[in-house]
Amino acid sequence: MYAPERQQEILRLARDSGRVDVVSLAVQFQVTAETIRRDLKTLDRAGVVRRVHGGAIPIGRLDFEPDLAERETTAAGEKDRIARAALAEIPNKGTMIVDAGSTVALFAAALPVESSLTVVTHSLPIAARLADHPGIQLHLVGGRVRHRTRAAVDAWALRAYGEIRADVLFVAANGFSAEHGLTTPDLAEAAVKRAAMTAARRVVLLADSSKHGQEHFARFGGLNDVDLLITDSGLSPEEALAIERGGTEVVRA
Repeated sequence: MYAPERQQEILRLARDSGRVDVVSLAVQFQVTAETIRRDLKTLDRAGVVRRVHGGAIPIGRLDFEPDLAERETTAAGEKDRIARAALAEIPNKGTMIVDAGSTVALFAAALPVESSLTVVTHSLPIAARLADHPGIQLHLVGGRVRHRTRAAVDAWALRAYGEIRADVLFVAANGFSAEHGLTTPDLAEAAVKRAAMTAARRVVLLADSSKHGQEHFARFGGLNDVDLLITDSGLSPEEALAIERGGTEVVRA
């Protein structure tokens, strides 16, 4: 297969799935990873894809937002390790805010039944998972519920977060980078995340390494607003060090 043919097929795959990654493409086309990187660079220069960490996304789908059920099956092993590492950050008999998101939902599901905590969340799935924990004082933030994330947004949610102060927030992001900060596709979701960050003394970001370098429409903070990033080993030691130089502690689970 000639390079232009391969690049056309890569573009088709990117448009069909919303994202392509270097390693999978190298295996599929039986070429080196460096060859795929050159292909993606060519497509990026042509303005049809945008390079992100480990791969590319098609232009026009920068704000593509997969459904919650789809996200729960993506990078499942990495997300599970991140969720379990986050258990070490639970405040003893304290208060915490739990954001909406697939990795954060795994964290909530891993909370011991005997936990003694006050938990605030605007996520319906997370609230349902924690409702039967007898030691948890659960507060469900209301508002308009977005179908894709099953999360409450808009004025009611913003007002609720403006009235509390929690020990720690476990927050999710669709993309994070030192250059562009924390981003998500939806402005209403971004506003609630920003309000939750303001309401917490400590911010812990739970995000798998595929989110690194991704940029979405709505920005809700900078990496310097995050006290601790818990991610997976797909984030290289060099990338982790660069983030830590900005003041954010990094754990690679």
